Amino acid sequence: MAHSHLRRRIMGGLAILLLVFSVACSNGSKEAEGTKTNTPAENNNQTLIIYNGQHKEASKALEKAFTEKTGIKVESREGSSNELAHQIVEEGGKSPADIIYTEETTPLIMLKEKGLLEKASDAALANIQKQYADPDGQWLPVVARSRVVVYNPSMVKESDLPKSLYDFLKPEWKNKFAFVPTSGAFQQQLSAMIKLEGRDKAKAYLEGLKKYGKVYKGNKDVLNAVEKGEIGIGFINNYYWDKLAKEKGAGNLHSKLYFFGTNDIGDMLSFSGAAILKSSQHKEAAQKFMEFMTSKEGQQIVTDLSAQYPVNPNVTNKNLKPFSELKPPAGTMDLGEYGDGKEANKLLEEVGLL
Repeated sequence: MAHSHLRRRIMGGLAILLLVFSVACSNGSKEAEGTKTNTPAENNNQTLIIYNGQHKEASKALEKAFTEKTGIKVESREGSSNELAHQIVEEGGKSPADIIYTEETTPLIMLKEKGLLEKASDAALANIQKQYADPDGQWLPVVARSRVVVYNPSMVKESDLPKSLYDFLKPEWKNKFAFVPTSGAFQQQLSAMIKLEGRDKAKAYLEGLKKYGKVYKGNKDVLNAVEKGEIGIGFINNYYWDKLAKEKGAGNLHSKLYFFGTNDIGDMLSFSGAAILKSSQHKEAAQKFMEFMTSKEGQQIVTDLSAQYPVNPNVTNKNLKPFSELKPPAGTMDLGEYGDGKEANKLLEEVGLL
């Protein structure tokens, strides 16, 4: 009897232990599932690192909105696009960067040729106008800007402006226009000239600029000079003027933009772009960021703050000349052997503009 009673007590105790263990496991499982569904631990613990050569204000706003939407933190390391791209080459597979976001697409083309980029997701590619992206989807355009002529209408009539950028290289325009030979966009435009027209014509263009134009240190300096009436005409990117127009009102400015509208090199488009690194340790999160920055929400943030053109066709910017009305020259998306800008810099040095 005593042995039977002892066995019953032991069996009862085991049953209770098994029940407690079962309940604990069940609760733990439910808590884990709840955590995964509501606040993904992988998001809260991840930090994307972006090597960023783009405009700071717009980039920070984009990163903040992405973190609020996904819970994924973003750390931006800023610098020159070319310098950041070459840093990635040096770092190789040990690069801490997940994404590179550049002012121009040239550094991205270089990184692709070295086999360092990851293909973007179909969702990100579906957000943009594919004719402006890498054919293999390894880098995506984010926003576009146009080369433009800014002029002061109290000094120059629009009807007197020429139909080609090359037509400024005449005595009647001497000391009436300003340009920035150290500008990345200017140098990319020069690279396009070398590709489309040949080295001799590009060199003659630079010699003409040096003879008839005035050199300025920065595009903002050019715009300010035109605004103040110090000089009548300047060669800049559209967003310098469009951003000022947004701040002060276009009607309050003393300058206007002029587009040739003839597929001239003076209306050349260039794009900022982004890509995921093959060495990224957070590729899923990086793909989410690429999808967000090309989405309608992400594109609206970037275009509103930077006054550049969206590459998502569902996004518009009412303050800019419609993207569909721009008439850039053909053959300037991929500059091939001239894409690294080395030939352009050689020419600038030869002519004495660098």
